[in-house]
Amino acid sequence: MPKLGLGTWQNTDAETCAESVAHALDLGYRNVDTAQAYDNEEYVGEGIAAANVDREEVFLATKVWISNLAHDDVLASTDESLDKLGVDAVDLLYVHWPAGEYDAEETLPAFDELYDAGKIARVGVSNFEPRHLDAARELLDAPLFANQVEMHPLLQQDELVDYAQEHDLTLVAYSPLARGKVFEVDELTEIAEKHGVSEAQVSLAWLMGKENVVAIPKASSDAHIEDNFDALDLELDDEDVAKIESIDREQRQVDPDFAPW
Repeated sequence: MPKLGLGTWQNTDAETCAESVAHALDLGYRNVDTAQAYDNEEYVGEGIAAANVDREEVFLATKVWISNLAHDDVLASTDESLDKLGVDAVDLLYVHWPAGEYDAEETLPAFDELYDAGKIARVGVSNFEPRHLDAARELLDAPLFANQVEMHPLLQQDELVDYAQEHDLTLVAYSPLARGKVFEVDELTEIAEKHGVSEAQVSLAWLMGKENVVAIPKASSDAHIEDNFDALDLELDDEDVAKIESIDREQRQVDPDFAPW
């Protein structure tokens, strides 16, 4: 899974979404993330089709929403997602939250069926805590590939990083810029000024420097897509990393009533 991806949450304007996906792929991104709940799978698919990149080169992920996690609904809604995306299969399909209709013993066998049918290449989960991951790994026949969670310098997720590295999972960081809060953190500003880059690039480089961690910043404008992509060229030194990891704050940006923590 490429270390940097394009998040598409809130990118719901048809033209903007398709154009941003196509621009990102033409720029060099090879990882695109969407979800049933984002109401943009069709536009993401249009962007992939419009890009000068073969479908086989794109790591495409989507997520099953909490109201579709009963066994038969997983199967039916995934077929709908594939139709909207205009693809025969996705590279990764997530359980969006362990909430709503989620029942591990009912939901996860449906993911195994999709995996066996070749409609999904990998099984993932999102917003899972270690106890949910343990149960999922025990129940699934297919390998559990990824856990997508909010992660940034203000929510460093040490326990889930350790879990991912121990069990060879990919930890996919959503909201890696803390919904813009990274621009208000003095430590990140100091590092950004030192390297002549943006605070966004510092946060992304810190994430991507970790073993088993991938970042998927949301962006729709060309400028933000390009700025985030430049984080691939930023190398933080040990002093930079230590400064980031000394930030003693925990500011979760995504905390719905049904969250499992």
